[in-house]
Amino acid sequence: MNKKNKNFLLNYSHQIQDLIDDTIKNSQKQIFNLFKQIKSGSSRGGKVIIFGNGGSAATSSHFSVDLTKNAKIRSVNFNDADFITCLSNDYGHDQWVKKAFEFYADKKDFSILISTSGESKNVINAAKYLKKKKFNYFILTGMKSNNNLRKTNLKNSIWVNSMSYNQIEIIHHFILLTIID
Repeated sequence: MNKKNKNFLLNYSHQIQDLIDDTIKNSQKQIFNLFKQIKSGSSRGGKVIIFGNGGSAATSSHFSVDLTKNAKIRSVNFNDADFITCLSNDYGHDQWVKKAFEFYADKKDFSILISTSGESKNVINAAKYLKKKKFNYFILTGMKSNNNLRKTNLKNSIWVNSMSYNQIEIIHHFILLTIID
């Protein structure tokens, strides 16, 4: 590895570590709250429903599988291609996630919504539905601190202070998998 690449990797890893430290310092209460709400929902017989688009969909899938397998907490996510395309086709891209929650969410469940930008219309519409129906849900976002998704539930949100999609996704992934451990 040449010196330029080595320096880039070291600098990037330091940026990620600083971002992890800052996010945990600023969101420690919310992280423990997220942990408690997951356990509480499970003890009431509910499941965890988690959703994110793109890279956040991959995080959602990983977290859902580990939560079920390793923590023994039932969890589902909405990442089946046929399900996504069916609901998107029938209800529109902006409404399909909301519709999925209408089909799957029960009052005793706990939901987690991830949007790196906090501006994904399909996730915002799902959050508005969950809020209107008084479902318990939590948000992970980044980018602007006053993003539209975060505004739906400031109390139950973790915000990553970065404008980098990859860095935000890394931190979301880190926090969720730390909760599993």
